[in-house]
Amino acid sequence: MYEGKSKRVWRVGGLYHLEFKDEVTAGDGAVKAAAPGKGALAAELSAILFTHLAARGVATHFVEYKPPNVLVAVPAEVAPVEVVVRFKAYGSQLKRMPKLKPLQPLSKPLVEFHLKDDALHDPLIYPQDAVEAGLLTWEELARVEAASLRAAEALRELYGAAGCDLLDVKFEFGRTPRGLVLVDEISGDTFRVLCRGEHLDKEYFRKTRDVEGLLRRYRELLEITKAALGRAGGGAVRQ
Repeated sequence: MYEGKSKRVWRVGGLYHLEFKDEVTAGDGAVKAAAPGKGALAAELSAILFTHLAARGVATHFVEYKPPNVLVAVPAEVAPVEVVVRFKAYGSQLKRMPKLKPLQPLSKPLVEFHLKDDALHDPLIYPQDAVEAGLLTWEELARVEAASLRAAEALRELYGAAGCDLLDVKFEFGRTPRGLVLVDEISGDTFRVLCRGEHLDKEYFRKTRDVEGLLRRYRELLEITKAALGRAGGGAVRQ
């Protein structure tokens, strides 16, 4: 049905199969490299985290994990809006507000809306922009913001318990017969987390272009997540 930078989407019966690719990109796809095994790492972590968030009241499209690199999901009409929740100043926020210091804690989580468009580099938009353009309704915006904050706080708490620091996370949402749900993936491709002061996410590749180093970090991130959920008594994934 569709092929993006990191996944292929297939329709199988009445469900979608998301096949995670062994590729890593940066700069909205301008930089691309083969990354053997990355698809399996991102798919398994996404399955674990979707399960974790669902247990905390966040509706998602996740149905089942098919090892090594496929997620089964309910069909959804994806809204062309990316939601970013920030806990510390980093990345593009520093470019538009240079008076902030890198890694400066924010007084409260910042929720941003971005138009999902690689050609335009996913520009920041106002909530009203999304409504006026027909991307989301005001009611959907409120639901998306609430779900994003709930999901981001749950991830921050999870990684905080493991001694790591979640800086920010990007979410996407889709419409289904049961309403808006969290879709796509939740992995080192979609959030930034520091463990012992080191990035275990795609920011490492953006800065270094080192694929092997990225894969080591993704493996470590997966193990840290499993250990944190094991201590909390959760993490079982439907297969």
